[in-house]
Amino acid sequence: MTPAESVPPAQSVPPVPLTPESSLSADSSRGQGDIAHLATEAIRLLTAMGRTVAVAESLTGGLVAAALTSVPGASVVVRGGVIAYATELKTALLGVPADLLARHGAVHPEVAAAMAAGVRERLGATYGMATTGVAGPGPAEGKPQGTVFVALEGPVGPAGTGLQLAGDRRQVREGSVLSVLSLLVSALREDDS
Repeated sequence: MTPAESVPPAQSVPPVPLTPESSLSADSSRGQGDIAHLATEAIRLLTAMGRTVAVAESLTGGLVAAALTSVPGASVVVRGGVIAYATELKTALLGVPADLLARHGAVHPEVAAAMAAGVRERLGATYGMATTGVAGPGPAEGKPQGTVFVALEGPVGPAGTGLQLAGDRRQVREGSVLSVLSLLVSALREDDS
């Protein structure tokens, strides 16, 4: 995963370090293990801190919420999720400004940030997290496959990152889940310190 650009005004929150072996392979079994580990850690930290999370997803189509809710006890801290796959739903359900979408399209760091802020507000969560990007195959909105933006909005402020992920559609989506969960865990650790 190579950062493409940060979500302005992103606070620098370092991602949870992953070992070289944790990069997604063709069979993705290692990637799934990393996702499960990060989801478990997120639920543990949220529970211990008495915090909650809500998820806004586009290219991941519910994978982030599924990862979080697969952890026992998640119902105490996961408020819910919105899958806003269609561009107009990002405005209708999450409050992403229509003019922002008209200017930049759905795959943009400011859109990811607005999605995270919108889901946090609408679902009444301590943290809102979001994913948007191009899973493929092929480009969309003039952006190459693997262009992804993930964002987080919470008590320590906004954070986000841009990625250019390699691989097929499944690998891009899984890499997006890994990235946004890593962002959440890092923010929770910072908030807890």
